[in-house]
Amino acid sequence: MNPEQIRIALVQMTCRENPADNLAKAVSRIRDAAVGGARIVCLQELFTTLYFCQTEDYAPFGYAEPIPGPATDTLQQLARELEVVIVASLFEVRAKGLHHNTAAVIDADGSYLGKYRKMHIPDDPGFYEKFYFIPGDLGYKVFKTRYGTIGVLICWDQWYPEAARLTALQGADILFYPTAIGWAASESSEMVRSSQRQAWKTIQTSHAVANGVFVAAANRAGTEGELEFWGNSFVSDPFGQVVAEAAHTGEEILYADCDLSRIAFYRSHWPFMRDRRIDSYGDITRRWIDQ
Repeated sequence: MNPEQIRIALVQMTCRENPADNLAKAVSRIRDAAVGGARIVCLQELFTTLYFCQTEDYAPFGYAEPIPGPATDTLQQLARELEVVIVASLFEVRAKGLHHNTAAVIDADGSYLGKYRKMHIPDDPGFYEKFYFIPGDLGYKVFKTRYGTIGVLICWDQWYPEAARLTALQGADILFYPTAIGWAASESSEMVRSSQRQAWKTIQTSHAVANGVFVAAANRAGTEGELEFWGNSFVSDPFGQVVAEAAHTGEEILYADCDLSRIAFYRSHWPFMRDRRIDSYGDITRRWIDQ
């Protein structure tokens, strides 16, 4: 048996109004994933609630909880019992009036390894996240789990090559992206829908190729208010090939077997890491390069 052959699972599910119901469903799905042989299980973005960021309202602040806190306590017990790593995206209350969109990482012995706070916060129609979340201040992080070194980024972070690069440079073998992305339910053009979804996949498979890592995006499904989440959770190998993909609609546990020993092969045949001109990238920290 190859010790670097790791089965991962992405949980794609619909959510209801009651957070306790959503947590219970996630626990059930994690159990199912473990039965299916998964060693690392990633849940979708903000899995305990409906996607409340479609509007600006004060009531959803009541959903926020500390991390570690009640939800992570439940997941730590589950991880210990099943010997699985869990990536869980939650609405974090840091202090009174300060909130983050945060992913907790729990190791296979139930230990809490730490958290990543979403760095890029969108503010678009239907995605008014700046009203609820302040940008992360923990930087880009990796987590050394029993089954491998993983990086975690969240949804809008997907569109930024810098985030993927800085996480991969710390040794991540797999980049996990808990996600909540979809179309406006009123969008009827199949061409527009298809092009949006393809752009989403293209940017992430590009991260896989450029960094020689596996990329795993766990998206939610179902229609909530004015948004129709497009599902299609997927896993890409380091050559940008989609090795597993969930359906557009409906709930699913998506499995993928990731051979981490192949990362060295990919990077030696496409030596992008070797050939980086790090001496020439200083201007990347500028907002715009004015002439």
